[in-house]
Amino acid sequence: MAEQLHSVHSSLALAAAAAIVDQAIAARIREGMLPLAVAVLDAGGNLVAFKREDGSGVLRHDIAVGKAAAALGMGMSSRRIRDRMASRPGFQNALAAASGGRFIPVPGGVLILDAAGAAIGAVGISGDASDKDEYCAIVAVQAAGYASEPAEPNPDWRAAGL
Repeated sequence: MAEQLHSVHSSLALAAAAAIVDQAIAARIREGMLPLAVAVLDAGGNLVAFKREDGSGVLRHDIAVGKAAAALGMGMSSRRIRDRMASRPGFQNALAAASGGRFIPVPGGVLILDAAGAAIGAVGISGDASDKDEYCAIVAVQAAGYASEPAEPNPDWRAAGL
């Protein structure tokens, strides 16, 4: 009798994660932003898809993953983490240590929500100003047919500078 193998399902399919990455880069091109690194993690924090555009610095991968991991780890966008913990740098440092450095609490980490509102993954983007990174993440998640947290970018995202 042959052994039966069972497929293991991710909370976020590769095709959906790849679409989010491509939509983020398309938004970056439309808006004339700097090259991006885009990481999509499933609900377990596993990397599902990643692209780093030509001209994007080598640390951008780690930053993008850290933004997405921060959002997943705390159950909220990395912008909201920054805003809530601004007066608690000790706690932010503890979270960074507890996560092995995978905790970047600045805008650009966005939760991917299914139709029921459950977080099924997160996208993290790094390459331009954090508010611009977040804009690309939100647009990409929504273009792929999901809801995002946050639902809207910072209203002044275009004015953000490095």
